[in-house]
Amino acid sequence: MARKSILVVDDEKSQREILEMILSGEGYDVTTASSGEAAMKFVADRRFDLVLTDLKMTGMSGLDLLKELTNFDKSIIVILLTAHGSVDSAVDALRLGAFDYLQKPYDKAKLLETVSRALKKLSTLDAEIVSVSPEMDKVKKLILKIAKSNSTVLIRGESGTGKELIARSMHKNSLRTDETFQAVNCAAINENLLESELFGHEKGSFTGAVAEKKGLFEIANNGTLFLDEIGELDIALQAKLLRALQEKEIRRVGGIKEIEIDVRVLAATNRDLLKMVEEKRFREDLYYRLNVLSIEIPPLRERRTDLPVLIDYFVKKHTRGTERKITLAPDAKRLLTDYTYPGNVRQLESALERAILLCENDTVTLDDLPPEMTQGTNPSSSGDLFKLPADGVNFEDVERSLIMQAMDRTDNNITKSAKLLGLTFRTLQYRLEKFGVKKDGDGTVDEEEA
Repeated sequence: MARKSILVVDDEKSQREILEMILSGEGYDVTTASSGEAAMKFVADRRFDLVLTDLKMTGMSGLDLLKELTNFDKSIIVILLTAHGSVDSAVDALRLGAFDYLQKPYDKAKLLETVSRALKKLSTLDAEIVSVSPEMDKVKKLILKIAKSNSTVLIRGESGTGKELIARSMHKNSLRTDETFQAVNCAAINENLLESELFGHEKGSFTGAVAEKKGLFEIANNGTLFLDEIGELDIALQAKLLRALQEKEIRRVGGIKEIEIDVRVLAATNRDLLKMVEEKRFREDLYYRLNVLSIEIPPLRERRTDLPVLIDYFVKKHTRGTERKITLAPDAKRLLTDYTYPGNVRQLESALERAILLCENDTVTLDDLPPEMTQGTNPSSSGDLFKLPADGVNFEDVERSLIMQAMDRTDNNITKSAKLLGLTFRTLQYRLEKFGVKKDGDGTVDEEEA
């Protein structure tokens, strides 16, 4: 597991050296800075878990540094070191967001205990999930509620909503937080290789197996294994996964002995697994084994209050280590906050990263945003959502296309599709009939053959 990184800031060399010696002796990765200005340069270049700063320094004070750090990255944890008689300033620092303060001369045990408590705060979700919406607040509370369980969890959500981020947050809040977190995308690896990736193989078990290899279940022993896109798992491999979850033991490819494992499994999908169970494409027993606990991540379009904070976060993320001060032109900002993001948070970050790379004079304009976002949008003050082509359109074709896109995105769920389109359930039912789409009894539809 990576060492926790600490930045020590003090304008007295002897104090920096003492703190560096104590903290390095405990296994922390320590960097020192002689001023607040120097500290901000370090922070701009790399990520620190904790900043330990003197309150009174020449130039930028510890309080000013705290304000700068908070504006730059709210996830950085700050502890103030203060001389006797400066307690009032330290209390002000707590109001501004400092984790705690220590009075000089400080006791070594007290110092280490405070540092330890502060670093445990990294397990809280506010340092992981950038969100202010009530929808995601419910998700955060649910994660905290179930994180310390050893039960499997099924994380559901559209592509790009941050399912792996949720899994990592759950691991950090679990009793396994000091152990490894391993992740694998079941859709990204050839099914013939995925079995070896998960369970390992013995030397000579197949062509190319020139040496013994541990699989992710063994590597993640005592920790957490995240299986992304679990719906893409081959039906034959599903049986082997089920046995691993039930018996808590695995057998390598080509192996003859069982290997005991203690792994918490978190799985994620953007598919309707129950529908796949009905279609005999996903094992029912595996579904219920994975779905002991469940978390549903709302798409970005359903938590639009998160957009301003996410935009701010990604702009800072993709300018870290540079001196660029990015601003958004009004029409670009309006599009970024009004767009529906079918690709969710991943699409938003990608769009901003692209725009930051392309923009001139550090101002993001519409021209810097991806064409799929700007084509068809009208940046004028009229507020029109779509740009009408000069030669016009066939309105029924547009209507039909939007309806079928919504149905496809929701796995043919009429209720969810109606919500996406801003229609009532009955209105969408009527339009589906109008376009010759046959409704099934379970609320899904099938398009009739022409």
